[in-house]
Amino acid sequence: MSLIDLHTHSAVSDGTEPPAAVIEQARRSGVDVIALTDHDTDRGIAQARGAARSAGLGFLPGMEVSAKLNGRSIHILALGNTPAPGSAFAAKLDEVRESRERRAQRIVERLSEDFPITWEAVLDTESSRDVSVASVGRPHIADALTRAGVVSGRAEAFAHLLAPHSPYYVPYRALEAEDAIAGIHASGALAVGAHLMTRTRGKGLDSDGCQELIDCGLDGLEIFHREHGEAERAALAAIARERNLIVTGGSDYHGSGKPNRLGENTTSDENLARILAATSARL
Repeated sequence: MSLIDLHTHSAVSDGTEPPAAVIEQARRSGVDVIALTDHDTDRGIAQARGAARSAGLGFLPGMEVSAKLNGRSIHILALGNTPAPGSAFAAKLDEVRESRERRAQRIVERLSEDFPITWEAVLDTESSRDVSVASVGRPHIADALTRAGVVSGRAEAFAHLLAPHSPYYVPYRALEAEDAIAGIHASGALAVGAHLMTRTRGKGLDSDGCQELIDCGLDGLEIFHREHGEAERAALAAIARERNLIVTGGSDYHGSGKPNRLGENTTSDENLARILAATSARL
């Protein structure tokens, strides 16, 4: 049985390692097949694919798309392909990233009134010297606050200063779920709901919410994720059986940005085969 991790991040978005380094860590961890799923960008795919080929790993292109359902923030994994340059969906993702960066700048402006933080400090990270960051957001602000000694790490920053209830928080524009899924499909990829019943990042969706998202065209559910307990996994598995959905698992690896370990949650060979059969992807 292969070790298949279909949810990882690099420093192109909010991870701490360049794409090639993520692949090397995956090799050392015994992962056989990996997907790079940076937030709203595929900028790291070429580097990761080349590194995977050199390391002898199977590689699946992907992305984690920011979306909203009834005003609630959700994430959708696009697996098997990425938007063609110049396509309508690529343009929409450009707008999402630009909105996130403007929002991040406004958050920093608010924080700077009370804490020693600047926008330049947010952008000046060790990883940004090795790779171009395509998607700047709250994790990068959390890292700057950590370097300044304001918080102990990302977890504390997200629990307090960067939480939605914080006076420093600023919302940003995300795609409606139906539009995000349509764009993913137009790119030749499958849409898989990521950690939908999360217990740690605000309130996740309940079963009715998941069903509504599936009605928007979702192809699969990420069940095996560290933010899903046994109850959430059982509920999602029941929905997946009822709706004949693909089931995935992934580490949501971010390097040193999170405690998640490569290969800690995985996807079965059978479900990977379903993804490959439904897309143009070749490992």
